[in-house]
Amino acid sequence: MPPYYMARYLPILVQLLLGIGLASIIVTLSYLIGRHKRSAVKGRAYECGMDPVGDAGHRFSVKFYLVAIVFILFDIEAVFLIPWAIEMRRLKLFGFFEMLVYMLIVLAGFYYIWTKGVIDWNQPEGADGEPL
Repeated sequence: MPPYYMARYLPILVQLLLGIGLASIIVTLSYLIGRHKRSAVKGRAYECGMDPVGDAGHRFSVKFYLVAIVFILFDIEAVFLIPWAIEMRRLKLFGFFEMLVYMLIVLAGFYYIWTKGVIDWNQPEGADGEPL
């Protein structure tokens, strides 16, 4: 190993030490300079401006998670449209029909989740999470 091999990593080490040092100095100064008065108002929850009601272990509806998953899936599917839109002129009619097939598959999935009631928030649920 040449003697100057470790010298290439010196700027990274300096930046790391400066970052850790600066963060430590800022936290220490804020602790030393800041006020430390405890009060009932500071200890209260401020979430949405309302006092918390009920248990923190409240169970969310399964629909909440299903809608979140569907949202992520449709976002990912929308990302596939970007390269197609960029290369549309080069792909010509073949690319158009391929994207048409892709969009039909996406719309079939959307129709399926629509008929299953995944995105219908007005539908009441039973104890088992299934629609009534």
